[in-house]
Amino acid sequence: MVLNYFFKKKSRLLKSINFKHVFKKYDIQKKRELIILGRPNFLGYPRLGINISRKNIKHAYKRNIIKRLIRETFRLLQHKLISMDFIVIVKKNTIFLKNKNIINILENLWVNYQ
Repeated sequence: MVLNYFFKKKSRLLKSINFKHVFKKYDIQKKRELIILGRPNFLGYPRLGINISRKNIKHAYKRNIIKRLIRETFRLLQHKLISMDFIVIVKKNTIFLKNKNIINILENLWVNYQ
């Protein structure tokens, strides 16, 4: 069996309707720095949305680094995740963490959805 490790467009939450659907009723996993909201979908594969407020993290390059880390952990674990729509919400404290710590926190949060 060949695993597909791509992060395709179909694996993303792109429309506000999809985000609203998850925000309406969700299962939550959280740490002090990151929150993952999840809601089951009937598509047969997980999808990811990212919410990083400009108010919490001022500089765009820092927001982009965090987004890349979130997408990468999702990409590597997506074949193990159940069929849900996920939204990752980033808090202010995340800016003070090293990349390795952010990855560890994300991996621990994703484990709850396997």
